[in-house]
Amino acid sequence: MTGSPSTVPRAPGRLPLLGHAWPLLRRPLELFQELRPLGDIVRLDIGSMPVYVLTSPDVVHQVLVAGARGFEKGRLFDRLRPLLGNGLPVAEGEFHRCQRRLVQPGFHHTRFDDYARIMARHAERVALSWEAGRRLALDSELHELVMAITAEALTSAEAGKDLVREIHRSLPTVARGVIIRALAPKALDRLPIPLNRKFGTAATRLLTAIDDVIERYRSAGIVEGDLLSMLLTARDPDSGAAMSDRQVRDETLTLLVGGTETTATALAWVFHELGRHPEVEDRVRAEVTEVVGDRSVELADLERMPYLDQVLHEGVRLHSLPLLMRRAITTVTVGGVEFPEGTEFALSQYALHRDPRTYPRPERFEPERWESIPRSQRNRVFIPFGAGTRKCLGDTFAWTEMAVILATLVTRWRLAPAPGHQVREIPAASPRPDALPMIVTEVPAR
Repeated sequence: MTGSPSTVPRAPGRLPLLGHAWPLLRRPLELFQELRPLGDIVRLDIGSMPVYVLTSPDVVHQVLVAGARGFEKGRLFDRLRPLLGNGLPVAEGEFHRCQRRLVQPGFHHTRFDDYARIMARHAERVALSWEAGRRLALDSELHELVMAITAEALTSAEAGKDLVREIHRSLPTVARGVIIRALAPKALDRLPIPLNRKFGTAATRLLTAIDDVIERYRSAGIVEGDLLSMLLTARDPDSGAAMSDRQVRDETLTLLVGGTETTATALAWVFHELGRHPEVEDRVRAEVTEVVGDRSVELADLERMPYLDQVLHEGVRLHSLPLLMRRAITTVTVGGVEFPEGTEFALSQYALHRDPRTYPRPERFEPERWESIPRSQRNRVFIPFGAGTRKCLGDTFAWTEMAVILATLVTRWRLAPAPGHQVREIPAASPRPDALPMIVTEVPAR
């Protein structure tokens, strides 16, 4: 027998008019974890709109995988559509399926040897620029590194140099403003506050730069081995149709936003945890040295470094995305409750990945825990890139990038937390450190 939405418990702390919007904006990471004891599904209100938060892996699997055909992306992505257009994260239905098929060749396994070489070369360049005893703003260093890698993978032609410069200038502002605009009431978008002005200016500059480089590629007939060329030359296998320039722009911006902020931030947290656990860092370093030696890291090396992979899993688990949403496009039954068409659902990977029912001692950094979690079960309990047919298409690119950068840097330098700073986690599209100052020291000779 199925229940009705009225039987779903509502979170405490609802305010008139605002609902739960204020705690969602101020402390979303804590709020989503506080919902877990209330039930597998808990109601939050954003203004007057109810949102049903999924708090257990089983109900999340029902929505993202088993019953995925009954859902579309929902409110979070409605709010992103003015920026991302109809790129893959916000596209729906048959258009999404066709578009995913057009973009997918850019992430075919045959391209990853080249991607890994780009990643290793940029990581080595950064490692050579550091000096022993130097105090680094490591989060900024890693953002610059990941943006450089993404920019070269996207556009390797001379025509793309202006875009690369604009990526470095504007993309951080755009990426970090996404989660605020997604959660805040829509009326706030029109207010002339500094946040909106900065976001609007940066987004306009970045979109203009993408349009300019697309026009230059088209007019000059540029065909490189980069992602932008792949997008411009892709053809639907059934109709033979190409993407419009607007659609290429939307997908390019999606790749930029999805391929930089989240990856760089996750990697920053991994180095933060290694700095707090030098014995883990030493073990990673020993594994990489044994496999790679003095040469550059290659794609084939990654399969031979299981402990490094466990470290990445654990760092990403502890610092995952705060929010993902879906909307029912028909009547659906979730967790024994029947919900009508149009119902909004939400889940927090951050909270799911800290569920003590799945991860004992969830607040602790314990890479060894992944030895006891079979790979066949991970897709249900570890979903940093989503799951099902809407899983992020760039997941392998991001994971490869993190692994190559970590393997390259850890063998050359030891990174220790700078004294006098207590790192705090700041809610954003991907929770980021308020600052990550670290001291570079030489790796002791073996």
